[in-house]
Amino acid sequence: MLNDLPRTTFGDLGAARFVSLTTFRRTGEGVATPVWIASSGEHLLVTTPATSGKVKRLRRDGRVLLAPCGRFGAVAPGAVPMEGVAEVLGTDREHPRETEALRRKYGLEYRGVVALEALGRRRRGGSDERLIVRIAPAAPGAAG
Repeated sequence: MLNDLPRTTFGDLGAARFVSLTTFRRTGEGVATPVWIASSGEHLLVTTPATSGKVKRLRRDGRVLLAPCGRFGAVAPGAVPMEGVAEVLGTDREHPRETEALRRKYGLEYRGVVALEALGRRRRGGSDERLIVRIAPAAPGAAG
């Protein structure tokens, strides 16, 4: 029953282990991806490889939907997505405070996955940069 589900607020999302981040294609079609997330004041932080499709979509359209999910992106039935506005800040090296918030939350798991990811991209000749994305709650009535 929907009324029995705990109500999630924007701020609660920062405590979730994984969040489904939906970004939007030019066609308006949503693309959901499970991501790590951390809180930073009134904002939420996400890290993603610089070459990911979500970066391209976010640079064109900062609207996002967020919902707590499992490691592989399964959102609980009846969960209500929260609207946000995302901004690609820059590389994790350029934003050490934001990167540290994610490192603190995910510990060795974060360090291990990021290291393996970087190694794989370097072997393929790609960039090993990760970007920091800052997400603010959408203004009421801002759905577009």
